[in-house]
Amino acid sequence: MSGQADIAIIGVGVMGSNLALNMAEQGATVALYDLDVEKTRKLASENFPGKLIATADLNELVAAVRAPRPIIMLAPAGKIVDELIGSLMPLIEKGDILIDSGNSDFHDTQRRTREAEAAGAAFLGIGISGGAEGARHGPAMMAGGSRGVWDRVAPVFEKVAAKYNGFPCAAWLGSDGAGHFVKAAHNGIEYALMQMIAECYGIMRDGAGMSAPEIGEVFAEWNKGALDCYLVDISAKALKAVDKETGKPTVDIILDRAGQKGTGLWTAVEAQQLGVPVTTLEGALIGRSLSARRDQRLGLERLYGPAPHKIMDESLDLKTMLREALIAGKIIAYSQGLALIDAASKANDWNVNLVEVAKVWRAGCIIRSRLLGQMATALELERVTGGSAMPLIMREPFIGMMKTADPAFRGTVATAAVYGLPVPALSAALNWFDLARTGRSTANMIQAQRDFFGSHGFERTDQEGTGFHGDWA
Repeated sequence: MSGQADIAIIGVGVMGSNLALNMAEQGATVALYDLDVEKTRKLASENFPGKLIATADLNELVAAVRAPRPIIMLAPAGKIVDELIGSLMPLIEKGDILIDSGNSDFHDTQRRTREAEAAGAAFLGIGISGGAEGARHGPAMMAGGSRGVWDRVAPVFEKVAAKYNGFPCAAWLGSDGAGHFVKAAHNGIEYALMQMIAECYGIMRDGAGMSAPEIGEVFAEWNKGALDCYLVDISAKALKAVDKETGKPTVDIILDRAGQKGTGLWTAVEAQQLGVPVTTLEGALIGRSLSARRDQRLGLERLYGPAPHKIMDESLDLKTMLREALIAGKIIAYSQGLALIDAASKANDWNVNLVEVAKVWRAGCIIRSRLLGQMATALELERVTGGSAMPLIMREPFIGMMKTADPAFRGTVATAAVYGLPVPALSAALNWFDLARTGRSTANMIQAQRDFFGSHGFERTDQEGTGFHGDWA
């Protein structure tokens, strides 16, 4: 068994086992280790004979891989990854590559890269998106670390990655934590898109009285046009699914309490520190946080009465209005996410190519969408012509798309407000859009208040310089 494997995977849970099967199917020999040794042996014995090698401990795992060894770690973010690296460091040799493919905080990846390189090892942080299906049949992969180290393992990852017109959705995006940051921004966009879809579902369910299968048909129709994307597709399918025990639509028997694993929060905090507004993500976080407070929501409903009311305006073409609003919201969510990546890239000297980011996201990942092909083209054109990479809403074809969607976009948010239908992400997107395109904002009033109570000073419209004060007395 010594030195037979091309690569190692630690952690054969849902993602690890499916990624191992994908690699084996593509011809790689993969050494496997997990605390659950029996599960590892079962996976290896039942799939791709000779291509999956089960090991009983880390010593055996390291010995099973040819040097220099690429070792993929799929462990929960945080302390467990540090403990795993600590256990591996005495066992590996100079030139071996430790690859963290979990959802680690990019700050941890930066630190781990420094520590590993100081000890003579190489380190990559590779964000993987696509869930179990993606891992098995082709995920999107976002790599950060040394370019030379990535080039050594790129052939394996490009082979198992999703393909878009033959283009592998796996790319090096910058040094140390770049890959994990791009994955976190991806997850932030994912939060926003999921929330917006749920808001459209809520308007149709509570505002129009439509059944789950009826709403599923609407989503299925939307998925044929500009809204063609993975999340709309699975939403349509989920709404048509039937619970075997009750015969009811499955979505109707699911408790309305959404979970989260923290990557959305990390992304929002980082955005605040960088001064980049990601309002669609923040709206989605508000939605998830309030969903967790179910007892409080039920109590407030008893106190004030239910907020959602049936939409009485029969003149509204609700389906078309919601479709256009969702298109606008999606463009803003992607625009905000890419702007955040651009700001983080500048702050950390990553030099992330946003064209590559958009290309990697075109297939395999959770936020894959028809729009991303147009985004990649628009970003590439900006790079060639020397234009600013952001924001997307200042580039065609998105200018035209936003202008077309604008009446329906604000009509959706206004209708939702009138009838008590909560739309935190769509309304946050619209407010950002209106703030972003307002030439004369109301911040002068804020500066007046700041100077009044704290003598913070302000700039004048009629003179150069700073530090002016008002005669408030």
